[in-house]
Amino acid sequence: MEYVKSPLNYTGGKYKLLPQLLELFPKQVNTFVDLFAGGGNVSVNVKAEKVVFNDLMWQVPEMLQEFKKIGVEESLRKIDGYISSYDLSKENKEGYLALRELYNKGKSDPLMLYTLICYSFNNQIRFNNKGAYNMPFGKDRSSFNPTLREKFIIFVQRLQSMEIQFSSKDFRELDLDTLGENDFVYCDPPYLITVASYNENGGWGEQAERDLLAKLDTLDKAGVKFGLSNVFESKGKENIILKEWAKGYTVHYLDHTYSNCSYHKKDKQSKDIEVFITNY
Repeated sequence: MEYVKSPLNYTGGKYKLLPQLLELFPKQVNTFVDLFAGGGNVSVNVKAEKVVFNDLMWQVPEMLQEFKKIGVEESLRKIDGYISSYDLSKENKEGYLALRELYNKGKSDPLMLYTLICYSFNNQIRFNNKGAYNMPFGKDRSSFNPTLREKFIIFVQRLQSMEIQFSSKDFRELDLDTLGENDFVYCDPPYLITVASYNENGGWGEQAERDLLAKLDTLDKAGVKFGLSNVFESKGKENIILKEWAKGYTVHYLDHTYSNCSYHKKDKQSKDIEVFITNY
């Protein structure tokens, strides 16, 4: 089966795991809540009547909402316009930095941000504490190439065909009280025992981990199905909190590692024990 791939590059994105994950999802889903939606690989491929796409990095839901609103033709017109105006290429660092400066000065067009991402190092998304986009230039590597353009077109077309609602709330604040037995909450949070851009600088700690697990316990008591992606072990570290909590639920072991990601460069032989934990 062909899956739609997000045109956004997220560390630990679930595209490669989709065949295994989606097979384990409930067969009938009314409302699907993607609590840590990231690049949207799961959201745009799940079979559900309605999708709630939530991510704390508000710029991403805003960007996808804009893609859906204005559509493929207008999105490409704006992206190509920025590329032309700033002469963006794999070599033109000055043009990239000029566009980045304009964006960070308050010209917060989501399509400008997406254009920047296309030319940034590894097409990554990162903001500093002041909210400024601070990814360096992707010299000799990154561009809005024909492959990425095609991926973008297919992704936006899928968004436009879906009933999808975008939000940007801390998982503790998102109201899930209206969900019922035919709804499904999927969680792919930052992994407590790995080091990546999304959980450096204390972005995700033991308290957040415990709060999320408590929220899932509450969903379970309410009869709402959930699924949690995570790792039990990584690079010799062990998530004891998660392992203990998971004893009350069903644990599926997945056949995949992220050993090719940058944060594993020193030890590419180490394998993550990747799991999908469900209450059904």
